[in-house]
Amino acid sequence: MEWKQLNGLALAYMGDAVFEKHVRFELLKDGAVRPNRLHRAATTYVSAKAQSYILHELENKGWLSEADIAVVKRGRNAKSHTVPKNTDIATYRNSTGFEALLGYLYVLEENERLEQLMNQAVQIIKDKGGLES
Repeated sequence: MEWKQLNGLALAYMGDAVFEKHVRFELLKDGAVRPNRLHRAATTYVSAKAQSYILHELENKGWLSEADIAVVKRGRNAKSHTVPKNTDIATYRNSTGFEALLGYLYVLEENERLEQLMNQAVQIIKDKGGLES
């Protein structure tokens, strides 16, 4: 498989799962154990609004390389045939770009970089005090 050639939406599909797993693990480490509370807490990290915010913060803080930004753009510009329910199209596309980057790093097994970005993403939302979904 030529992983670098995967389209942006396929990368985002993988990145969504990778980030969701990471967030769930972090919440469990922090002591959250009630399923309903876990779900609500996870949503503050994995919603389109939160992921779009994370992407902007990573860009503003200089955490993204030119190569990272190219993958983000690939995900952001991918033609999705679904319409977001609870967010605007720009926010949705930005979150797709963030997920595509995580998916890209995952499939290329760039695990150290992936962990750095996901840990930074979780910290960004913690510092913000969470975001409404």
